[in-house]
Amino acid sequence: MDLKKLRCLVLDMDGTVYLGNRLIGEMDKTLAALRRHGIRLCYFTNNSSKNAKDYEEKLTRLGLYDSRDTVYTSAMATVSYLNAHHRGKSVYLLATPTVREAFLEGGIPLTEEGADIVVLAYDTTLTFERLRVANEHLCRGALYIATHPDMVCPTEGIPMPDVGSFIKLLEGSSGRVPDVVIGKPNALAGEAIMAAVGCAQEEIAMVGDRLYTDIRFGINAGFGSILVLSGETTREMLDASDVTPSLVLDSLNDLPALLGITP
Repeated sequence: MDLKKLRCLVLDMDGTVYLGNRLIGEMDKTLAALRRHGIRLCYFTNNSSKNAKDYEEKLTRLGLYDSRDTVYTSAMATVSYLNAHHRGKSVYLLATPTVREAFLEGGIPLTEEGADIVVLAYDTTLTFERLRVANEHLCRGALYIATHPDMVCPTEGIPMPDVGSFIKLLEGSSGRVPDVVIGKPNALAGEAIMAAVGCAQEEIAMVGDRLYTDIRFGINAGFGSILVLSGETTREMLDASDVTPSLVLDSLNDLPALLGITP
């Protein structure tokens, strides 16, 4: 990764720019300095239980959002994938109401019966009945797409079961695993992000605290990859991993100095 070519940072959020509702250091000043340096910021999260507006509101509340920034979620990437590869196909969607609305706004035809495709998002409103119907569609041969593979969603205290856990449940009942998984670490969202920010692969770096999602995504998408040790990954975990980031920082707050700028 050539830092001199860097024009865009794709940022994970929790563990990278904040922890829960607390900034990591003076992250607001760090991001402002990066913007002044001409670097675009694209927040990219695997969490498909919320829409972009939800994240914009939280980032604004924390002083981290600017009108020049982009917010991208695995749910948005899934809508792009469906429109590019399965336009017009009917979808049975396991998702929260706000994400269902985003799918409809994206032109995805949602249905309850005879679905061509089952899409599993991070549905924190999931009921047994909807799970039962999804299982029936899968057993009847519907294409199976998951928005992302994370087993748990990090929260203060005990992590909550995420899409990866639901995948295991449905595998047990239907014998199926997803035909396609959209979010990090898979590279499917890479092209959509490049189009959204108007940058080439060599001008983009993925920044995150998880080796197996954030950093592996950066590698798979052909981006640079910057691991920050402000969240999940420790030095010991890095040493034991076969995933090699382009750059390792204690936190993103250390990057401006490497670029010759000050917060």
